[in-house]
Parts: sequence; C-alpha cells; structure tokens
Amino acid sequence: MFKADINEIIRRRRSVFPAQYNSKTVSKELINMLLENANWAPTHKLTQPWRFKVVEGEAKDRLGAFLSDTYTDITSDEDFSPFKYNKIINNCKSASAIIAICMQRDTKERVPEWEEVASTAMAVQNMWLTCTANDIGCYWSSPKLINYMGDFFDFEEGERCLGFFYLGYYDEDEKNTSKRESIEDKVQWME
Repeated sequence: MFKADINEIIRRRRSVFPAQYNSKTVSKELINMLLENANWAPTHKLTQPWRFKVVEGEAKDRLGAFLSDTYTDITSDEDFSPFKYNKIINNCKSASAIIAICMQRDTKERVPEWEEVASTAMAVQNMWLTCTANDIGCYWSSPKLINYMGDFFDFEEGERCLGFFYLGYYDEDEKNTSKRESIEDKVQWME
C-alpha cells in the first residue's frame, strides 16, 4: 500500500472535478478501501451515521438522466441553463464511480443532528485523504438536486443524501494548487 507523510497528504488534498478525469477505472478494491477508511471516522455515541451508495456503470447514466430531468422539472425557463444541464450529465459520464453520501439520523436522537452531519463529513474527509494518497481525483458536490434523491434511491427512515462524491483518475500534469491564508490569522492563543 502507498504510504506518505500525513502532513503531505493533507496539504495535497484538492477538489479534482469530473471534467478533469481520464478514462482509467477506479477499482472496486480501492473503492472498498475508501469506504472502509470512511467507516473509521469519529462518531459521538457510536451512531455511525454515514451511509454510502456506490453508483457505477449504467447506473451512472441512469443517475445522470434522473438528475438532468429533475433539474429541468424544478427550474423555471428563465433560470434554465443548457450548460448546467449538460454538466450534470457529463459529470456522471466522466466519473469512474459516484458515491452518494448519505446520513442516517439516529432514531433515538441521542446526539444533535449537526454532530451526525459532522461525523459524515469526517467520513468523507477520510475518503478524500485516501484518494489523495492513491492519486485518485475526487470532488464532493452538494447540489440542490440532493433534496430529490428519495425518488432515485431507496432510503431508510431518517436517511438523506448530503451530496455526491465523484471519483476518477486524472493526468498528473493537471496542476491543482490551493492557497490558504496564514493560520496565525485564524487562531487566538489564551494563557
């Protein structure tokens, strides 16, 4: 397995968009590793709220058709963007796989919902860092369309979609740089 310094992996983590992906397929083995690493995210009271639905092959085309049709249905003629419509379809076609990021609310509501959303986001960060360590591009998209995913997926009671995690290999010559302001501007020390 590829090992790298955790600081390097964290600083290399980037959004790599579906339009940047090449045709190389992300293996089920690697997807399983992403999901296993996601499963080790912190979770208050062990609610383990993260749920994932892996969409591959023809199911990606069905998802693209569903999302683009839903976009058409919920968008007024004056707000409709052919560019956005085509981007929805192309994102699904370009990705090697799409993981629907879902959250299962604890039925006993032992913790506030925001903690379960935060746990799910930490699970996604584990996937993202695993992708970075293995040179896989990924991107978390959370369009308004996620509110309609109950018409595509079978959800358990209290489960909802928080977004889509697009996966794909990309050519190394793609320069993905990021900037951060100094941490000193964001921290207040108290003694």
